[in-house]
Amino acid sequence: MISPIFGPREGWLDYERQEIRKAKSLTSKPFGVNISIETPLAKERIDVALEEGVKVIATAAGNPSLYTKYIKQAGAKVMHISTAVKHATRAEAEGADAVIASGAEGGGLLSRDELSTMILVPQVVDAVRVPVIAAGGIADARGLVAALALGAEGVQMGTRFLATEECMIHANYKQAIVKAASTDAAVVGRKGFVPARMLKNKMSQQVQEMEARSASSEEIFSLMGWERSKMAVVDGNTDEGSLMCGQVAGMITDVQSVAEVVQSLVRGYNKVVSRL
Repeated sequence: MISPIFGPREGWLDYERQEIRKAKSLTSKPFGVNISIETPLAKERIDVALEEGVKVIATAAGNPSLYTKYIKQAGAKVMHISTAVKHATRAEAEGADAVIASGAEGGGLLSRDELSTMILVPQVVDAVRVPVIAAGGIADARGLVAALALGAEGVQMGTRFLATEECMIHANYKQAIVKAASTDAAVVGRKGFVPARMLKNKMSQQVQEMEARSASSEEIFSLMGWERSKMAVVDGNTDEGSLMCGQVAGMITDVQSVAEVVQSLVRGYNKVVSRL
């Protein structure tokens, strides 16, 4: 679902409740909500999810000590997104039920260490006792099998699901992913507050030019903020918007339904394993 941050702040909670209820109307299976825990209204958004009976909350972009115990006391499971071993062990210590080990191949905000999924996942698996979910650079059954071979219990896929019929991002954004080559998802903003991986365009080039002239972190962040994401997601501006996506964009050649993506994972898994 599109994050409510793209609308007026006073509408965020109503939007989230609406989307959760929509999901509940479509399935009787458990589903999760992802919440960045050091952003405005994080606590309020968690409360909405808990009130609506959401059973799994994935927390990200913040200290797991803030809300992990709070969420668990309300009866929900917590999966915390981690980009380093120390983050994963801290999440486990705070009571997380699983950790998502997210490598630098993935799209969006990244760790400054930029550890690859191949390096990060097995180290996290060795360091924690809770289940580990692999993320970053996974788009098909080959990536799924590789993640399981590294010791993960499952995978998280983002970019592949951006380019699906059900995803609510603008059609221009989806087509930009489909048309992307293997080298088109670059990391920008290394000299800003947080680096991010996105498709190369006019906006990403501007960020790189600002970094080259040693612009301040504040200047760089002002160009990479939520307004730029809204340009891409809502307005379909692929030149000046922030087209967050992972390196697997080069593997994606069409827009599929979510069902087709999941079915191809299942069919492909058996083929890959039998070949091994």
